[in-house]
Amino acid sequence: MTQHKQPFEGEKNIVTNFENRMTYTDYLHLNDVLACQQPLTDEHDEMLFITVHHISELWMKQILHEVKSATKDMQAERLPEAFKKLARVSQVQNQLKNVWDVLATLTPADYLKFRDSLGNSSGFQSYQNRLLEFYFGYKTPHILKIYAHEPKIAVQLQEAYEAPSLYDEAIRILAKRGFAIDEAVLQRDLTQKYEANDSVKEAWKAVYRAPETYFELYELAEELVDIEDLFQQWRFRHMKTVERIIGFKKGTGGSGGVSYLKKVLDQYFFPELWQLRTEL
Repeated sequence: MTQHKQPFEGEKNIVTNFENRMTYTDYLHLNDVLACQQPLTDEHDEMLFITVHHISELWMKQILHEVKSATKDMQAERLPEAFKKLARVSQVQNQLKNVWDVLATLTPADYLKFRDSLGNSSGFQSYQNRLLEFYFGYKTPHILKIYAHEPKIAVQLQEAYEAPSLYDEAIRILAKRGFAIDEAVLQRDLTQKYEANDSVKEAWKAVYRAPETYFELYELAEELVDIEDLFQQWRFRHMKTVERIIGFKKGTGGSGGVSYLKKVLDQYFFPELWQLRTEL
């Protein structure tokens, strides 16, 4: 005889009639989200390849959401609110970094079975990654040309390209707190890639030499270092995963593949925060 399990106390009041009620699936638009994973071949591992990249883009979307809001907080000198968001960015970056461990289970033989179906698509074309670089201060005008044929994306990139970066706002806070920052830095062309400046380095050095006196600025500096450290870890895991799967072949979109990914490991968003460590 079949025995019917008795519901737990907490299950007794669960709504079972969902007519005209919003459900979990409705709220998350889950059917739309799960319909996006559409492999172009019958190869088993293509689903993993698509899922990993979808997850990565969703995490980047969350990072952009936090960074843009934290930048506004910094403009208003609401540093505690900014710290909470920047700390969250670091936690999300850990998740973003870890997706490469999953993709690394894809072997060269597995990938070659569906690689040709990708056409010219490439992670190099991720516009959200470019937005992150812009909002962190690494601005390169040639990137705008890549997306000129996609007006909605081009508008977002142009806005980020012209806007002060997270680091620009951090430097302005140093100036507001009384540190002598070169006027050329404070009035610089925001569409140019940020270059290290001695006045900024000396200001940060003063903060690190007296963290009790400048604790908010000290915490801000360490939040930025966490973000850059994790961004570089993500780039490194990306590079090693690509090398593991395709070696030194060119990327599907025509990029240099591993050779390009190795070069970007030398890029810095917040250079003085790294330089000062040698001099303390």
